Amino acid sequence: MNMQCNTLGKGMIAGFVATIALSLLMIAKSVMGFMPDLNVIAMLSSMAHTYMGLPQTMLIGWMLHFAIGTIAWGILFVLLAPHLPGTNPIVKGLIFGTIAWLAMMIIVMPMAGAGVFGWKFGMRAPVATWMLHLVYGAVLGYVYGKLTVRSCSLTAESA
Repeated sequence: MNMQCNTLGKGMIAGFVATIALSLLMIAKSVMGFMPDLNVIAMLSSMAHTYMGLPQTMLIGWMLHFAIGTIAWGILFVLLAPHLPGTNPIVKGLIFGTIAWLAMMIIVMPMAGAGVFGWKFGMRAPVATWMLHLVYGAVLGYVYGKLTVRSCSLTAESA
């Protein structure tokens, strides 16, 4: 990876923008009353309280949500993108979004007490969260692709 291009920083910027897009859809879901029991921010807040002893507030939940989407997934995308199929950054983002969704379904959901794939919430939970993560991934890939210059392209970073 060519660190001179600051690809990690660009990945975090892309992750932040993608997290904003995902968050807006989550808020719209909430406002429309769609699956009110599935509140990922409340789940993250509860997990932070249970596992880290942090106060159980929505602010903590939102901070964790943005930290995961911006830092963890933003950096991981930069590291994995050269190894994901395709040359289009949006396609790479969609694949990565699916990977992030799978991690949420098999790690985060059970830790939050919702069961694997969030089955506690019914069949709509895995489908709805996958769609949200596809949007996250598409925005992540698009923004990262736009931020990277030719010398920092997704295909040239495998060095």
